Amino acid sequence: MCDTPDSLMLFAAGFGTRMGALTADCPKPLVEVAGRPLIDHALDLVVEAGIGRSVANIHYRGDQIVRHLAGSDVMISDETDEILETGGGLRKALPLLGQGPVFTLNTDAIWTGPNPLAALRTAWDPKKMSALLMLVPPERATGHKGAGDFTLTEGRLTRGPGFVYTGAQLIDPSELSEIPEAAFSLNLLWDRMLAQGRVYGLVHPGGWCDVGRPESIPLAEALLEQADD
Repeated sequence: MCDTPDSLMLFAAGFGTRMGALTADCPKPLVEVAGRPLIDHALDLVVEAGIGRSVANIHYRGDQIVRHLAGSDVMISDETDEILETGGGLRKALPLLGQGPVFTLNTDAIWTGPNPLAALRTAWDPKKMSALLMLVPPERATGHKGAGDFTLTEGRLTRGPGFVYTGAQLIDPSELSEIPEAAFSLNLLWDRMLAQGRVYGLVHPGGWCDVGRPESIPLAEALLEQADD
């Protein structure tokens, strides 16, 4: 198995509910922040990090995402008939992604500062890691509520308040084949890896905004403006 990460899964499938009227006729990845679709902000990170192979999954109004990505190198994993969640979606896309560890990136976030994907690649150590998650402390998790998802101790993660998962990670998907459910969250795979002590975390030093709801859009745009100042 190749341990040099060069494939990425863009999570672009969803139900089109949390953004309300903004997604009545438009999938969330095409909702604009600072005049550009969310998925394009995500793709900027992918291109900048020099990742060779990218796959986006689709569900709600997926035909619009297909048209938007036409002419790009991004391949499509079609979940129009049945949405498979993050774990099932990643497993379905593996034939397109190829062998070895895979980046995954949510398309509903805005980042400033160092490229998180490049940082994950630099820190990746397959000898001790099965997953490496990018985190931010709750006070820098713009647009996100809650005390955090993981506790970070000497680089290793356990469940509990402390840091917020940003939706960017590197993960070894080989154990996905052992999960019987068709549709499931990557939390099931993380739980297996956490039990083995093989889930690690990095803290992003820049800005991050969860653009999961309409009220987060101005927050994300303000974050980008601050980064340009």
